[in-house]
Amino acid sequence: MAIYNSGNQPVDGYDTHTHLNDDTFWHDVAAYWARAREFRIVEMNIVGYDMQSNERALQLAREFKGMHAIIGWQPEDISEINDDTLAVYREQLQDDHVIGVGETGLDYYWDENPSAASQKEAFRQQLALAREFKLPVTVHTRSAMNDTYNLLTEAHVEEFGGVMHSFTGTPEEAKQFLDLGMYISFSGIATFKNAKNVQETVKSVPLDRLLVETDAPYLAPTPMRGKPNEPMYVHYTIAYIAELLGKSYDEIAEITTNNAHRLWHLDQK
Repeated sequence: MAIYNSGNQPVDGYDTHTHLNDDTFWHDVAAYWARAREFRIVEMNIVGYDMQSNERALQLAREFKGMHAIIGWQPEDISEINDDTLAVYREQLQDDHVIGVGETGLDYYWDENPSAASQKEAFRQQLALAREFKLPVTVHTRSAMNDTYNLLTEAHVEEFGGVMHSFTGTPEEAKQFLDLGMYISFSGIATFKNAKNVQETVKSVPLDRLLVETDAPYLAPTPMRGKPNEPMYVHYTIAYIAELLGKSYDEIAEITTNNAHRLWHLDQK
């Protein structure tokens, strides 16, 4: 697997889902940003998941050119949603630095998460706002593939677009979401030796719907597995997917960057 550093000057890359707004990074965001740029990772989506992280995502997008804010509530944090927080959220969604809604979705894996009914209601609310503001949606799904698909279908997601983030489903499941117009994003999980099913799904996704991400500080790719993830490590995922698909690093970096620009309408901003 070819790995690139600043001496190789690869094509610019794009980490479409990272959490530099997390406490893990918040003490020294500039240093993590600088390290990413050494590997020509020059754009990234800072993804919110609760009130604090949403505000931090906006703050970083305003401060760093190349960072973009995506804001919303992940399933485990939907208890924060009420009339007051929704009023703030609606105002935030109109900020020019916000390019998408999320992360939102359904997660039935953890018993301590809110009920399935509560998660569905919060997901519907955020999908409705994505439609209203014409913003693509970043979708988290775990142990909830069918309900996620059904709610996206109900919301006519094809009219505003979105991405299945850190996707681990089968090629058949990927096709269902692709048929709704969704993009499919792969994290470091795709590089894991035992993730053969994910690698088959990578190969099944059309190149014009393919995205890459870190989900930092989680899911560090091989050979950094087990360590805290950070945006610079997305270059390992790009390199792995390039080899898996018989492409060059530069080809996959360019394809996934162009796809990100298209999905989030960045060439129009």
